[in-house]
Amino acid sequence: MTDAHVAVSATGPLADFNLAGALTWADIHPAQQLGHLFGEKDPRVQLALALTVRALRSGSICLELDRLRELDLGEEAVSIPADWWPEQAGWLDALRSSPAVTVGDQGAGDRPLRLVDDALYLERHFADQEAVRKALLARLATAPATGTPEGQDAAVDLALTSPVTVIAGGPGVGKTYTIRRIIERLRTDQPDALIALAAPTGKAAARMTESLGDGSLTALTLHALLGWKPGSRNRFLHDAERPLPHDVVIVDEMSMVSMVLMNRLLAALKPSARLVMVGDPDQLSSVDAGSVLADITRAPATTGVVARLTRNYRFAGAIATLATAVRDGDAEGALAVLAGPDAGVRLAGVPEGSPALRERVVSAGAAVFEAASDHRPADALAALEQHRLLCGHRRGPFGVTHWTRQVQNWLLADVPGYSVEGEFHTGRPVMVTANRTEFGLYNGDTGVILHDGDRPRAWFSSGGGLASWSPFLLDGLASVHAMTVHKAQGSQFSHVSVVLPPPGSPLLTRELLYTAVSRARDSVLLLGDEEAVVEAITHPARRMSGLARRLG
Repeated sequence: MTDAHVAVSATGPLADFNLAGALTWADIHPAQQLGHLFGEKDPRVQLALALTVRALRSGSICLELDRLRELDLGEEAVSIPADWWPEQAGWLDALRSSPAVTVGDQGAGDRPLRLVDDALYLERHFADQEAVRKALLARLATAPATGTPEGQDAAVDLALTSPVTVIAGGPGVGKTYTIRRIIERLRTDQPDALIALAAPTGKAAARMTESLGDGSLTALTLHALLGWKPGSRNRFLHDAERPLPHDVVIVDEMSMVSMVLMNRLLAALKPSARLVMVGDPDQLSSVDAGSVLADITRAPATTGVVARLTRNYRFAGAIATLATAVRDGDAEGALAVLAGPDAGVRLAGVPEGSPALRERVVSAGAAVFEAASDHRPADALAALEQHRLLCGHRRGPFGVTHWTRQVQNWLLADVPGYSVEGEFHTGRPVMVTANRTEFGLYNGDTGVILHDGDRPRAWFSSGGGLASWSPFLLDGLASVHAMTVHKAQGSQFSHVSVVLPPPGSPLLTRELLYTAVSRARDSVLLLGDEEAVVEAITHPARRMSGLARRLG
């Protein structure tokens, strides 16, 4: 616990949980402030409020009191003694009688907290979830009765007739091809239909545009589609009163869409518009609160509008088998693949696996450096995509920061001529950390530094071609010798190496391992032990949300 996270004004349970590392000042301050405003002095209610804020920061929509032990409390494992937790029945009674809590799903919502189905929400997040639920149910009420659609043909037919369609599947099952077929059918069968393509991030939108190869349609970010207006009281141009003009809206990479953004999108659709949501519900969810796609695909009420794509057109062999075992929760099957003869998948302990990892990163880094030194930007960028080192953690011995330094040291020792003199040295792999739409660059885009004489230039693949800019114009460039699994979503690399979080880490989940493995086309090296693999596969992500349950 750093000094910046210590809440010196906290007392009682708030202080205990703070010093244990379960709560920070950012969680405790809102609890204290709202407790003061609503006259709530019960420490159990204040603790519940602080934990609800903490849950939101970890991606959950609510705090389910019967699942408190599963609450994601950050990158590091936090141990809370059993006797620190309030007795649940008394805790619920205190919440039900609190002046800060609205009980049940009815009422004006003029209090900051709401207790529904023994789950505690901040009122505005419950309102977002309820708005999404009601909008989806309204659309489902007019959806055609199709049974359980499976495969591309069923997905295309559904998208042309249903007010809401979900196309769910992992990498390589033809999601992009299915979108292309939907667009072609729309142009043939409904030529007057106005189509919008969108994705949650600029990087995903750019990939969607490039992969579809349709010059007449450009994918936008959801914020751009909705008309984001920074600083405006009404933050989006389009809402229920000013709906989007489009007849069909197709959203890719839906796993990264948060509950708040889903609410804004549904509100902005005109009643006759059709919504097609495409993504992989087994991947990591949005960085922000919510697991919208996973919730929708799990709800029984949506069975008839979820078209699952299962036939893999891109992957075969051990990687596909491993990814399937992880997705299905089959730890024994995953270990059997990792112990098998196929060199395309390997598991090695972190110290034991370091020579293999060193060989992979040095080979890839040397290829990038050689191409950059010869001023061959296309080859340098291609080499950069050959291998990627992924980490679950950002900090610590299993994190991006540590492994970035380690890779750089290996390159300095093993690659003749490699140098890190100057901030923008030749061959430095860089990642954009903030959208720069004026340059056509987005958070997560990766490039390579080359030199034009004495001037460094940052080269990127952009719009189907290559482009370069002075790196001094691109604020916030970061080295990308390693990156988080979250940042790798939507990307594919020939070879992937993964530093697994250690056993006991809250980040060691099925979704993280599945997402990491499914980034690779040709080989995967997992750095960790069998215990970490089993723990990941047997621990699905612990986000708390009431959407699937309340959809029915």
